[in-house]
Amino acid sequence: MGSTVNKATASRPAEGVPFYTPAQDPPSGTALALDPARPRATPTLFRPLTVRGVTLANRFVVSPMCQYSADDGHLTDWHLVNLGQMAARGAALSVVEASAVLPNGRISPEDAGLWAASHVAPLRRVADFVHSQGHKVGVQLSHAGRKASTLSPWHGQREGLTSHVATVEHGGWPDDVWGPSPIPFSDTYPRVVEMSKEQVRETVEAFGKAAARAVEAGIDLIEIHGAHGYLINQFMSPLTNQRTDEYGGSFENRTRLLFEVIEAVRGAIPDTMPLFLRISMTEWMEWSGKDSWDMEQSVRLAHMLPGAGVDLLDCSSGGNHHEQKIQLQPGYQVDPAAEIRRGLRAARSPLLVGAVGLITTAEMARDIVQDSCTYTVGEDPEKGAMADSGASTEECEDQSKADLVFIARQFLREPEFVLRAAQHLGVNVKWPNQYARAGWPENQKV
Repeated sequence: MGSTVNKATASRPAEGVPFYTPAQDPPSGTALALDPARPRATPTLFRPLTVRGVTLANRFVVSPMCQYSADDGHLTDWHLVNLGQMAARGAALSVVEASAVLPNGRISPEDAGLWAASHVAPLRRVADFVHSQGHKVGVQLSHAGRKASTLSPWHGQREGLTSHVATVEHGGWPDDVWGPSPIPFSDTYPRVVEMSKEQVRETVEAFGKAAARAVEAGIDLIEIHGAHGYLINQFMSPLTNQRTDEYGGSFENRTRLLFEVIEAVRGAIPDTMPLFLRISMTEWMEWSGKDSWDMEQSVRLAHMLPGAGVDLLDCSSGGNHHEQKIQLQPGYQVDPAAEIRRGLRAARSPLLVGAVGLITTAEMARDIVQDSCTYTVGEDPEKGAMADSGASTEECEDQSKADLVFIARQFLREPEFVLRAAQHLGVNVKWPNQYARAGWPENQKV
């Protein structure tokens, strides 16, 4: 049911949603025209980006973050409020957390899912609100593989806990945990059943069906979860995939499941819908001397993705082995992502790159996506109108490390991170209509 508000006497309603809320035109977080008396280039961070048929108002993405708050896979009011507050405050794209394509593909019993028709309506509710704010929403499709049927973090990280397994009493499925090979993540995780070829086919089909449900729910784009030690990542890695059939051994065989999933998902969504893929660029196991998934294989994979229909590579790392050695620091995954992007640009590949991982400041986010072709608001980058020199796009070198910044915990700390970043960087952006009077005082850094 649409809004019955009289458009002649009230704010124009947001279109395409079954409730009344004022239209955000333009959406919050959109860079506004600059004062001619104070010309200033607009950072790439606040410039729009179009991927297939979807245009994002800026380069901020709410990274998919498990909330462990779903009811038998169904999103709840928690998810609506959690993602809604970030979209209302300017995030151009919000990606719904890892959503299992099969019941046994959940990380925990409280994980989100898209294996059943009943999951569509709760997901559509979240999508409707994000759309009412003029922004876009995606969903990450996943199967946890050998890391399934585990306790949610606030239970699984208790001091003195000797097992991470979600038992039947916890609502888990410890006897139905799948993996490419019968190798558990650690001694505290569930026993793993090696998947049969029939179970592999079932999983591939489930990804396609889940993608179709996402389309039905009004989702704007899909991300396939191939990172962090979940099922697809497990198949990709020689550490966790010791199969001797066509799904194990060589690079081509270990990535076979991934490309079958990509084909299933791409075939279930419109040509105009973007498809993203998240991978772990490295397992951080180089120190061990054992064969593992590494940057060389990630670079090789990246060049293959456009031909399969993938539009953006979301570059994360780790999560597949409990002995990984990660050097955590702000933006620790950005430079490897930039290495992949440089190779793609050199080969004139159209694949976009997303950077993720401890991106916590406005300056860091700006520097990741900033290129040397800086435009003022209102100018058309496609026409090559440079803000500072008037040079064409062919005359400037793109130095961006990524095309989008995927931000997770900083959005949990600051749902208004987009608005704060704009103030820090001196960019005049649209605030949500309802909050306009609370905009930062002119030139006051916050």
